[in-house]
Amino acid sequence: MNPNIARPGTDEYGSYYADYVGRVPEGDILALLAGQHDELARLLRGVGDEQAGTSVAPGEWTLKEIIGHLGDAERLFSFRAVCFSRGERAPLPGFDQDDYVREADFGARPLADLLEELALLRRANLLAFHSLTTAASQRRGIASGVEVSVRALIYILAGHFNYHLADLSEKYLPMLKKAHG
Repeated sequence: MNPNIARPGTDEYGSYYADYVGRVPEGDILALLAGQHDELARLLRGVGDEQAGTSVAPGEWTLKEIIGHLGDAERLFSFRAVCFSRGERAPLPGFDQDDYVREADFGARPLADLLEELALLRRANLLAFHSLTTAASQRRGIASGVEVSVRALIYILAGHFNYHLADLSEKYLPMLKKAHG
C-alpha cells in the first residue's frame, strides 16, 4: 500500500465525482489500479472486433467506444494529476466525453489495439503515481471549474474504471451475448 495516496476527503473533489470515489474499496489504490486492466481483459475474453463494434441500443456507445473512452479518461485524469502534483496554478479545461468519442473514430481500430493502448497508459500512470509524495498527492488545482486534489483524481480514475467494469458486466455484455447468440 502506498501511504502517500490516502483516500481523499469529500472537500477534495466536486460532487459530480462522489459516485466514482465511492466505487473505490478501502485498500491499496495502486494495487486496485494495477488489477483493473486484467479484470477488463477477463470480461472481454472471447469478444471479437465485430461484436465490439456494434451498439447494444440506439444512441449507446459500442464496446470499442467504451474502451476508447477509458483511454481518454486515463489520459485526461492523469494529465490533471501530473499538472497539479507539479504545482500548476492555471485552471485546466473540461471535456465533453461524447464529443471526444465521436471525434476519435474508435470503431475503425481493432479492439486489441485499444486494449493495449489502455494497458500501456495505465502502466505509465502507475509508475508516475508510485513516486508521488504525500505533499504532492494533496496538492490541488482547478479542472472543469472545480477544485480537485491529485489523490482525488487518482481515486476518480479508479472509480470511473470500476463504473465501466460494472456497466460492462451487468448490462452491456449480457445484451451483446444475447444479440449475437
